[in-house]
Amino acid sequence: MSLFFILGPCALESEEFAWETARTIKEIAAPLNRPFYFKASYDKANRTSGSSFRGPGVKEGTRILGEISKELGIPVTTDVHTPAEIEVAAENIDLIQIPAFLCRQTDIIEAAAKSGRTVNVKKGQFLAPWDVVNIADKLRDNGCDDFYITERGTTFGYNNLVADMRSLYWMRKEGIRVIFDATHSVQRPGGEGGTTGGDGELAPVLARAAVATGVDGVFMESHPNPAKAFSDGPNQIPMQDLKGVLESLVAIQTALG
Repeated sequence: MSLFFILGPCALESEEFAWETARTIKEIAAPLNRPFYFKASYDKANRTSGSSFRGPGVKEGTRILGEISKELGIPVTTDVHTPAEIEVAAENIDLIQIPAFLCRQTDIIEAAAKSGRTVNVKKGQFLAPWDVVNIADKLRDNGCDDFYITERGTTFGYNNLVADMRSLYWMRKEGIRVIFDATHSVQRPGGEGGTTGGDGELAPVLARAAVATGVDGVFMESHPNPAKAFSDGPNQIPMQDLKGVLESLVAIQTALG
């Protein structure tokens, strides 16, 4: 299977912003001849501060993403947070994504499995690689064989994460299709006091290592101006750098055959 990408801004900041970034990313990614999903979150439900921006909500957000998908001819993905949200999102969303903090919630895993959509579960920062076998079993037991598990770093002391490339190998050894989340893996959760910090310049470095390890997909958030992003700005790849980053990943995967 060809390497694929999940690309887009962290948050669905506005409808106009979503369309602009989707068009730009399609223009950047299309020449690479690799499949990709456009992503943007309609609700940032786990913000560090209660006063932080969240988004337009599930109905409006998935409507926008669904229209982008139809108009631009690209599949879309977004995070869901409850079984009720999955029911709404499944009408327009191609890839249902379960956030890391919810990866052990049986009700939401079962609802995602029964949605008829492809499912991507982000591995919690607190889980060992072999623990995801239980998540995979829940999905399969509820009729879903079309799923991925995403590695997005492991808690490493306070306000820090570490990306263990061994995890990618161990999960794939269990027969699980694996995505590497390059931008969330460089987060510093709560590292700025009221907001999350990060080391965005390291995201392409870790992405290259993950592709060399042999993942199925790479998740990377990108923004036209990360310094002004409504969420996770320090981790996102500047849009003007995205083309070069993607080309390097495709070159590595091609070299490996």
